[in-house]
Amino acid sequence: MENFTGIKHTTFYAIGLSYKKADAEMRGKFSLNEKTRNDLLLQAKAENIESLFVISTCNRTEIYGFAEHPFQLIKLLCDNSLGTVEDFQKIAYVYKNREAVTHLFRVGTGLDSQILGDFEIISQIKIGFTESKKLGLGNSYIERLVNAVIQASKRVKNETEISSGATSVSFASVQYIMNNVPDIGTKNILLFGTGKIGRNTCENLVKHTKNNHIVLINRTKEKAEKIAGKFNLVVKEYANLQLEIQKADVLVVATGAQNPTIDAAILNLKKPLLILDLSIPKNVNENVTSLPQVSLVHLDYLSQVTDETIEKRKEHIPAAEKIIDAIAEEFITWSKARKFAPTIHSLKEKLADIKKSELNYQRKKMDNFNEEQAEIISNRIIQKITTHFANHLKHENTMVDESIEWIEKVFQLNH
Repeated sequence: MENFTGIKHTTFYAIGLSYKKADAEMRGKFSLNEKTRNDLLLQAKAENIESLFVISTCNRTEIYGFAEHPFQLIKLLCDNSLGTVEDFQKIAYVYKNREAVTHLFRVGTGLDSQILGDFEIISQIKIGFTESKKLGLGNSYIERLVNAVIQASKRVKNETEISSGATSVSFASVQYIMNNVPDIGTKNILLFGTGKIGRNTCENLVKHTKNNHIVLINRTKEKAEKIAGKFNLVVKEYANLQLEIQKADVLVVATGAQNPTIDAAILNLKKPLLILDLSIPKNVNENVTSLPQVSLVHLDYLSQVTDETIEKRKEHIPAAEKIIDAIAEEFITWSKARKFAPTIHSLKEKLADIKKSELNYQRKKMDNFNEEQAEIISNRIIQKITTHFANHLKHENTMVDESIEWIEKVFQLNH
């Protein structure tokens, strides 16, 4: 696969890992927070990498960008996370040029999401690109690509039913609670952590369980109070965590800590407790399962929930792929044209010089030389010739680099 990016000496790559091959623990090692993402971008700038952006969610961490070799991007990821190159080689992927473009389209439209049709990732792509652009790391190629993916995402969402029905990790967790806890409306639910998944879970809990015994705890109390106010829930101090866990029938952990925040040592239980860990990396220590009263369910299990909604969504994959193919093809055509435009411009100038020389010759030779007609005819011929070359270079089977080299040699172009 040739480089159709139009940027010399570098190739467009997508490198990263996702839920498909990397378990929660491994994804946790490679996860990036706001600070480490920024550190990665600054390092890229210092290493003269022209353009890239980063996304890191509970299901994937990826870098899209230009490099002479993909290892430059892999090294950036490993330098700024807890992952190693050895780990990366076991569970990661590297795509280049068209494959990288196609991968980003599938990610941005929810086709590559752990739960099919989950569109939350598109906001992460927007954030990732905005962060890069602020530091001057978002060139016109990546900007055009991200905009094309946003366009595809909107159309897939609006024109297909691939996101129909309420299915997400947060909904799956509530579904699990409702299926496994009898009389959920009367039980005590404790939500620890109010990040994005925590907020969504909270909303789904209120909506579907009709439970008014939901307590929120967050390290930053103000954040919890903001969410609690929206749903009319109770907020308790972080210092009361152990006491509130004892009262709870269900504990939902959605914190963003790098190390476990819940372990067996702090659980002094007097009744059964269902714990749902919705965090990446895992925020509940596996040692809690040594306690007979505890049932532990992790995000990865909840993400595997395949119900009728998911099966129905699968029917809409072909329609989504058709939209993606059309917009991706437009982008590829633009990127190829961007690459060969200088050559076509130089060819036009060369043919114009030939025309000028020939018209001067004919003007001297012919008494009744029709200047106006000669101009019209020769300009039309030049237009037809350059259009033929442009169409050849646009064709999907054309090796653009070789063709450009051939045209430049034949017509002795310097641009």
